[in-house]
Amino acid sequence: MAKKKVLLLAPNYGGWGEEQQAPWDAFKKAGFEVTLATPQGKKPLPLTISVDPGFIDPIQNYHTNPPEVCKRIKQLIDSDEWAHPMKTDDAKMADYDAIVLTCGPGAILDTNGRKHVHDMILEAVRSNKLVAALCYAVASLVFARDPKKNYHSVIWGKKVTAHPRAWDFHADLRHDALYGATPDNHGTDVVTPGFIYPLQDLATDAVGPNGSVAFADDATRDKPSVVYDWPFITGCSVESSIAFADKVVEVLASR
Repeated sequence: MAKKKVLLLAPNYGGWGEEQQAPWDAFKKAGFEVTLATPQGKKPLPLTISVDPGFIDPIQNYHTNPPEVCKRIKQLIDSDEWAHPMKTDDAKMADYDAIVLTCGPGAILDTNGRKHVHDMILEAVRSNKLVAALCYAVASLVFARDPKKNYHSVIWGKKVTAHPRAWDFHADLRHDALYGATPDNHGTDVVTPGFIYPLQDLATDAVGPNGSVAFADDATRDKPSVVYDWPFITGCSVESSIAFADKVVEVLASR
């Protein structure tokens, strides 16, 4: 049986480490052929706070990053494993069985509004291929519109999960503090007001009256929020990264 081929998209303006690492490691362990792509074709670097085991989520008031996860993410960044991604705009959906979008605040700036990403998502849906998005990357699904269906979002009528409104707009986000930054790969020095837009509200509009949005503001590692409604798998945030990745493996391996 041929290996499943997965296109894994990550931002260059600051990912959240585990949201890239958990899918990468799960897909590799499953024997998938994984192609990493970023907007600039440069190594996807995580925000430094996402590889700090001492970081405490200011809203939920708990340590977000397990030490062993931080160690593994740094291994990936310090090695050449993620060193040579392709450019997102050069990827062709026809070459893959699934497209998986990882996140971090940077995706809001350089991935979610990208036309080529929307085109690939729409092609995947029309070709009956798996589309998965984690955390704020769900906005890519919100913004991917089908001109053949009155420009409704591709998730119109679907069940998804979304980063909850209750976690938005609490503090400014700096996008220039990236682990492993180099002079030619340093992200951006822009500072944004939290996550810029309320994904829960946008997703609620995008799914329409017959869809639904799970906004699990009590999600934890022990109680992650992942929703599967073919062809979509969506995950709430970093605490759902492992469950999200495992669901992608389960669904894709079964097809």
